[in-house]
Amino acid sequence: MRTLPMGKLPSALLGRFLNKIQPKDQSVVLGPAIGEDVAVIRFGSKLLVAKTDPVTLAIDLIGWYAVNVNANDIATLGVKPRWFLASVLLPENCSDKDAENIFDQILAACNSLDITLVGGHTEITYGLNRPIIVGCMLAEEEDQPIITTSGTKIGDDIVLTKGIAIEGTALLAREVGALLLERELSPVLLKRAANFLFTPGISVLKEALIAHTNTDVHSMHDPTEGGLATGLWEVTVAAKVGILVEEDKIPILPECKEICDKLGLNPLGLLASGSLIITLSPTDTPGLLSALKEVGVSAAVIGRVVKPEEGLKMRTSKGIEPLPQFARDELARFLETSAQPAKQRSTRKKVKA
Repeated sequence: MRTLPMGKLPSALLGRFLNKIQPKDQSVVLGPAIGEDVAVIRFGSKLLVAKTDPVTLAIDLIGWYAVNVNANDIATLGVKPRWFLASVLLPENCSDKDAENIFDQILAACNSLDITLVGGHTEITYGLNRPIIVGCMLAEEEDQPIITTSGTKIGDDIVLTKGIAIEGTALLAREVGALLLERELSPVLLKRAANFLFTPGISVLKEALIAHTNTDVHSMHDPTEGGLATGLWEVTVAAKVGILVEEDKIPILPECKEICDKLGLNPLGLLASGSLIITLSPTDTPGLLSALKEVGVSAAVIGRVVKPEEGLKMRTSKGIEPLPQFARDELARFLETSAQPAKQRSTRKKVKA
């Protein structure tokens, strides 16, 4: 027996758990697998699309995160999320005002994406020192072929929208802003980074629907915990392919780079919700980039899909090297090792979007 670190389960352990599942229900179109974050179930002529995801690292605007991160996974299938349920677990010292603020955040996020809050559960929970939200997002689609991560094809271009790491940068700005100011980060940059939740935003719904509507995309995947590097690894596992990325083509946001430099973190392994990985034929790439540009979404080709035996590599100034891999997200690693509770509390008062 061993003690597990904070963050996602180690991939080998998760794989062992998933291998115990024996599919029996023929109505399950897409079941659990590494790299596939959504379940799809056939109901007559319709498909039910379902997703559940918790938010455990954020405190400030946790309700906004919960709706958006669940909506993002639904969007990667090219489907519009429609209904949301939330299980909200609150610490014992939570005030009625704190609880109402979280509820209002959930409603605001749902309204911004035209999603209906249909239910859930709320309770004060013994042993918590921070709120936790477990979200469940549902959608409906016609019974037709769906976009999956496993649809990635050898020879595809790999397109990344917006840049990295939007969510992780915003979380660090909001949760440890006082520490960053102590390390001489510009207050103006800190405020801009804290506002990444809204600009450029952690939702990928717009670009996912644009990509699906305008182009024959082979797969879409949003890099979340473990950052871009883990998101690309999940693509290779799901599709049984290799990937070669170009280091100098990866759009690392300046605010992300500076904050990571101050804290000794690697942007490639930092929570990256807000970006979307899209794979498609190189002949379709110009049309995708043009369609995204028309709606104000930046995007860049960061690499290509190669044969599985070529592995997951990155071309750097030193040559072709293995892409760094992260056993857990850089944010989780930092929060676990830093022990800055007082600074975190003061930050939530000082840093406002």
